Amino acid sequence: MTTAAGGPRPVLMIVHSYYEEDPRVRREAESLVGAGRPVHVLGLRKPNGPSSSEVDGVRVHHLDVQRHQGAGLGVYLREYLSFLARAMFAAVRLHRRERFALVQVHSLPDFLVFAAVPLRIAGVPVLLDLHEAMPEFFRSRFPGASNPIVHRLLMIQERLSTAAATATITVNGSMRDRLVQLGVPPAKVGVVVNSPSLARFDVAAHPQRAFREDGHLRLVYTGALTPTYELDVAVAAVAKIASARPDLDVAFELYGRGDSGPLLEARAAELGIADRVTFHGRIPIEDVPAAVAAADIGLAPTRHDRFTDMSLSTKVFEYAALAKPVVASRLPMIARTFPPGTVAAYPPGDAQAMADAIVAFADDAVAREAAVARTMEIVRAGSWEHEAVGYLALVERLIHD
Repeated sequence: MTTAAGGPRPVLMIVHSYYEEDPRVRREAESLVGAGRPVHVLGLRKPNGPSSSEVDGVRVHHLDVQRHQGAGLGVYLREYLSFLARAMFAAVRLHRRERFALVQVHSLPDFLVFAAVPLRIAGVPVLLDLHEAMPEFFRSRFPGASNPIVHRLLMIQERLSTAAATATITVNGSMRDRLVQLGVPPAKVGVVVNSPSLARFDVAAHPQRAFREDGHLRLVYTGALTPTYELDVAVAAVAKIASARPDLDVAFELYGRGDSGPLLEARAAELGIADRVTFHGRIPIEDVPAAVAAADIGLAPTRHDRFTDMSLSTKVFEYAALAKPVVASRLPMIARTFPPGTVAAYPPGDAQAMADAIVAFADDAVAREAAVARTMEIVRAGSWEHEAVGYLALVERLIHD
């Protein structure tokens, strides 16, 4: 399908996030643009931010809705519904001018797919990209509001959302298996792994820090500061290392924001390691590789629950792509993806085991270098450069079907 001028018709993406900060959405949008297909995105607008912008060739329309991270359930629901209504109106308005070839809707929430229903009725295929399992995410994020009735309602909205889409993709095989078990036709569900682009996380593009070259053992975490990630366990592990191994002079650098930030700062102060833990706040995606390259070990601490049973932290891939040894919670997808001798996996919630894994990497250069090499092989084999091929083929198949 082409425009009147002869070029490919554009794709519309709808996402309840700040587009500039969403790695998966950006990878997919930029891959489409790189393949010659224009992309428009409907996303959130930052306070005092522009109503539209262009990011690496992608046209972004910032709807006047802001994220209220850490707010109560009622605030989240109003925010979701406001964005859905505004996105539906904007999609219809833009379609009159752009004649979109496909709409891709990113969760959360799953029901945001209904913003694309008017275009679906008009014959435009709709691709639903499920980043998370929303019923399990809700139970993990809002335990006080979770009950069997609410869980059932969330399952129903998930099924209705997948039914409203032409096709669905998700982030790993475990998530796909779950959807098939819930009744989604296998032919309707694909997997596009949430892996990093080696063009962005290029080990050759950043100065290589020799391990502990300045005498400090520098640990790094890049991501959200939310209860899903057991950063309190990481802070406790740092305290244990500082006490037991002062010779390592450990330091912990956190890059991200979230409602757990103040609690983590208080915990570091309580443990007497406030001078060893630095909270840098959120940094642009483009700056993350340099922050990781300046560290010695990457941390991916994640709590274990039914939600994280199906998740695989992209941070693991990003650290490994930049030749950093990785210490991560021993979750099912970690064990499934990274065999022994690669990522150092510790039992979730065990600060002492996490500290021991970090110290083991610091003390054994041979094991550390072997782990880095083996993990990098896995990451390169599953990089975005490989995943993009299947993703682009799926998009074109939906457009031409």
